[in-house]
Amino acid sequence: MTTRLYATFHVDSTFFGVDATDVQEVIRTQPMTRVPLAGGEIEGLINLRGQVVVAIDLRKRLGFDAAPEGTEQLNVVVRTEHGPVSLIVDDIDDVLEADDEQLEGPPATLRGPTKDLVTAVHKLDDQLLLVVDVKRTVQTAA
Repeated sequence: MTTRLYATFHVDSTFFGVDATDVQEVIRTQPMTRVPLAGGEIEGLINLRGQVVVAIDLRKRLGFDAAPEGTEQLNVVVRTEHGPVSLIVDDIDDVLEADDEQLEGPPATLRGPTKDLVTAVHKLDDQLLLVVDVKRTVQTAA
């Protein structure tokens, strides 16, 4: 039995998680530089202690509506093979522990981009945790 830790967060009203070993850090909203001609999901570039990091808006990436004007979002900085990437989320939650046998395949009701990026679900007492594949999310965001 393998136990994994998931860093969890909300995008809109949906509860998501990524493998905690992929997370470098969580930071507040940062000044962002727009990138001309970048894909719609690329929100811009942030400066993370001198390192330029691409910021991906998970609302756009997952097919949700844009955040309401003035919403304070957060950056979940994840490690990738090409360096850190920021995933912009609405709210951060706890680190959750789950055994592999507690995970189930993604439900057939998922639609759009979310269907391709969610690899598993974990049933909690009051909600579902949708596990997002960081590698797929980052690779296909451009």
